[in-house]
Amino acid sequence: MEELKAELKAKIIEALNLEEVTVDEIEDQAPLFGDGLGLDSIDALELTVLLDKDYGIKVTDPKIGKTIFQSIETLAAYISENRTK
Repeated sequence: MEELKAELKAKIIEALNLEEVTVDEIEDQAPLFGDGLGLDSIDALELTVLLDKDYGIKVTDPKIGKTIFQSIETLAAYISENRTK
């Protein structure tokens, strides 16, 4: 799971062009949106595309998206249970 978390952090930094952020600066339990990493709704769309492309996970329900995109921890757990790639 730790390897998946590190991979996710690197992919998020690359996909969202977060040039001022390093993998080590993203905490596993820190919120991805709002006060944490500061992502917004456009970033949520990018994350949805990333999940589909890299892990074969389609997020179509906004309630599920809100739940799994809370932190790296919740995102990694969801990917571990639902990935098809």
